Amino acid sequence: MTIWDSAYECMSRDELEQLQLERLQATINRVQKNVTFYRKKFNDLGVIAEDMGSLDDLKKLPFTVKEDLRVNYPYGMFAVPLREVVRIHSVSGTTSKPIVVGYTKNDIRIWSNLVARLMTAAGVTHDDLVQIAFRYGLFTGAFGLHYGAETIGASVIPMSTGNTDKQIMIMQDYKTTALVSTPSYALALADRMAQLGIDPKSLTLKTGLFGGEPWSETMRREIENRLCLSATDNYVLSEVIGPGIAGECHCKNGMHIYEDAFIAEIINPQTGESLPPGRTGELVLTTLTKEAFPLVRYRTGDITSINDSPCECGRNLARMKKTLQRSDDMIIVKGVNVYPSQIEEALFAAAGGAAPYQIVVERKAALDTIEIVIEITDKIFSLELQKQRSFLEKVRQSISSVIGIKVTVRLVEAKSLPREDDRIIKVVDKRQL
Repeated sequence: MTIWDSAYECMSRDELEQLQLERLQATINRVQKNVTFYRKKFNDLGVIAEDMGSLDDLKKLPFTVKEDLRVNYPYGMFAVPLREVVRIHSVSGTTSKPIVVGYTKNDIRIWSNLVARLMTAAGVTHDDLVQIAFRYGLFTGAFGLHYGAETIGASVIPMSTGNTDKQIMIMQDYKTTALVSTPSYALALADRMAQLGIDPKSLTLKTGLFGGEPWSETMRREIENRLCLSATDNYVLSEVIGPGIAGECHCKNGMHIYEDAFIAEIINPQTGESLPPGRTGELVLTTLTKEAFPLVRYRTGDITSINDSPCECGRNLARMKKTLQRSDDMIIVKGVNVYPSQIEEALFAAAGGAAPYQIVVERKAALDTIEIVIEITDKIFSLELQKQRSFLEKVRQSISSVIGIKVTVRLVEAKSLPREDDRIIKVVDKRQL
């Protein structure tokens, strides 16, 4: 199996840790000099780059959390002047204001190379025709994989999302060999092919790169069987870079973390205590090569574990397990980050006050759905039936516009939603992840 950048991917652990330390010192120096948020944090602690004498010293630094990025909207976390930023992406936050992420020209070059690594590890070569069914726009996934494929020399079909029949037609006519999408959309494509009587063996698909939402090994097997391809996972986090943080090789035994560009830690999400390899906890990432938007000890909220033993593929990079849980209340649906607080704010505005609710996430016909279940209040009960329907439609439109995903809304009797300690269970995720 080909390795895209063997100089870094196969580097000895001693050499890699020395490289990480040098790049960590440069990153600490960069953020302390150019980012007010970090300068204040580090000055309060009396920390300077030269204090980083070993990688263990990283533990002395405070965590960065999503709220820090939100309150510094839009450019407060940038470490370069805006004139040096050639690309801006964003990720939804807990309010209507997104988290804004910048890239310099060099950031884009490094990003493209990192994604080329994970695509090569998955089996993509310059002979492939890559169909990208991720949404283009401010979301990082489509662009990151697009440029990674072009860096390899593969041909790219920037199809974006939706229009399933056309997606299938293009696969047939253009002879697509690699599919990039969410895993749930891959199964939706398989369902539609079955309805149309199309045998997936008649296609030229051989590789699938799937991410953007949690998916299980059972789902992997179903995708591989129904689309007749090899399905690999990759880890995407827009705040950190997008795709290009970690990806599976053909061994499919964990996602290789590109440790020359990121330091990965595992912590106890309750105490912040660092955990050793093999222990399950929250993933914390520090960027080592980012110029425009460097992050130090960023708490991802994703629960995983790290295995630092060598892989059969020849790479010496540590591997992380699939992330199926989060330490916060965020849920990922159709590749989009959805926060209960977003739904609560939209519901409050539409209802003109608080209303007891529950978010139910299910996977139906291979696609994720969100239903908002609202308990009837005295105010809602007093409405005429027609006005109740109008109220539900107003809530549906309000929530859908805020989170960017279509939802359904349903009323239930008062006090009928399940509770724990008299508190409604806000999120019920029925997906078999």
